[in-house]
Amino acid sequence: MRDVTILVVDDDGQIRDILKIALERAGFRVLQARDGAEGLRAVQAASPDLAILDIGMPEMDGLELCRAIRRDSEVPILFLTARDDEVDRILGLEMGGDDYVAKPFSPRELVARVRAILKRTKGAMPEIRAMVRGRLSLSPEAHDCRVDGAVVQLTATEIAILSRLMARPAQVFSRPKLVDAIWGPGMVVSDRTLDSHLRNLRSKLGEAGLDDAIDTLHGVGLRMGPCGAQ
Repeated sequence: MRDVTILVVDDDGQIRDILKIALERAGFRVLQARDGAEGLRAVQAASPDLAILDIGMPEMDGLELCRAIRRDSEVPILFLTARDDEVDRILGLEMGGDDYVAKPFSPRELVARVRAILKRTKGAMPEIRAMVRGRLSLSPEAHDCRVDGAVVQLTATEIAILSRLMARPAQVFSRPKLVDAIWGPGMVVSDRTLDSHLRNLRSKLGEAGLDDAIDTLHGVGLRMGPCGAQ
């Protein structure tokens, strides 16, 4: 995986070193930045495959950096958060983050989450080239989502959720089954995390004029809606 580049942005040099060692042992190439401004320049110059952002940095914190990155880039983002900062975690996901790991963290868990995000980003469903349902079209490999031909910018996790639902539009996915399909079996993902991604996905599709893309069957699960089909 030496051709896969991970950017680590954290003002704590010890944490940067821990992440660098863990990620390089897993076969990744690692770039480091000491603050948000340096991290933004690194994203623009190096186009990493994934960025790990510490939320609690001084001056430009991780949330501000995520907002700046999302103006021009859809690079997957993993947040590092303080264990008790649930508000920051939810805000991070709503601003376009793909996942988070709470401090103090296990390097093994962090590498597992990085791999899970990259699997979604690189296309966990290569046999599917393009999918169409009503006014919605999705090409997971190209990271391309459109409503009536107009591009809808989605994160890697939002693409993964939508592709799973579109691949089997008549199937109702329970929440645990959907979590396992997106994050992998055994990965601990809170309901709030899934809810945040679903809320963002519905909001983006709704802004594009498609407010019936995902149906919720209360107490059962989720499935694709008609997507404006007549």
